[in-house]
Amino acid sequence: MTRTPDTVKLAVVQMHVTDQLDDNVTRAEAHVRDAARQGSNVILLPELFENLYFCQVEREDYFALAHPQEGHPFIGRFQNLAAELGVVLPLSYFEAAGQAHYNSLVCIDADGTVLGNYRKTHIPDGPGYEEKYYFNPGDTGFKVWPTRYGRVGVGICWDQWYPETARVMMLQGADFLLYPTAIGSEPSEVESPNSHHMWQRAMVGHAVSNSAYVGAANRIGTEVVGGLSQTYYGHSFISDYTGELVAEFGDTEEGPLLHDLNLAEAKKFRAGMGFFRDRRPELYGPLLTTDGVTRRG
Repeated sequence: MTRTPDTVKLAVVQMHVTDQLDDNVTRAEAHVRDAARQGSNVILLPELFENLYFCQVEREDYFALAHPQEGHPFIGRFQNLAAELGVVLPLSYFEAAGQAHYNSLVCIDADGTVLGNYRKTHIPDGPGYEEKYYFNPGDTGFKVWPTRYGRVGVGICWDQWYPETARVMMLQGADFLLYPTAIGSEPSEVESPNSHHMWQRAMVGHAVSNSAYVGAANRIGTEVVGGLSQTYYGHSFISDYTGELVAEFGDTEEGPLLHDLNLAEAKKFRAGMGFFRDRRPELYGPLLTTDGVTRRG
């Protein structure tokens, strides 16, 4: 097993996106190179950075944006980039698999090896975020990958709102948690607030409850899809293992946001807090149901 280093430099990339794959991939590569020049070991790009967030609307034409993992139009390019720079790249993409479609992510290790594929577990369905039209529910289970720079746990966007996602990845041995994201304004008829604060607080809660570093990468800018307009609020951030925001962008900055993760200190602090010592999994049966009633027999 690869030994987890005591410290790792994490970068979360905040960027705008256009409707041109080559433009987006080239810009993403430039941001990765910039982060690597600044010493980053693990670099997280936003969710579905290859194109506009097409899930604003339901249009069958957008299924053409999906590609199989094997022979994918840009995964190989980022494998080469990871090997060249010696960095870990968790990479979001729209996956086609037979007749199914997934919101997926591959974790590329620092030698360019794809360690595995994760398919987004929780799929939202609401105005401006019509993901259930496009994506099958993920069937991989949650994933943690042993990389050159620690055991990396990654959830995708809507996963970030679920404490179960974070806890499972930590139980699987994650050293820190990452969430690529595409989130911003809601349509005018929606009553939920257009606020990045609630979004951040959900993930900061995971940092506190699991005594773990958490990083999130979001997009910025206004995108028009199918006549609808949505503005992505950025505020990509890194939280330390006590829940302090140690690095944060606003709603317009573009590029990599960096912070040094002291994984050795986080591990010691986590053990001392006793959250994992004092768990009572034998009493958590209702979590395995939809209505809270545990059924036997």
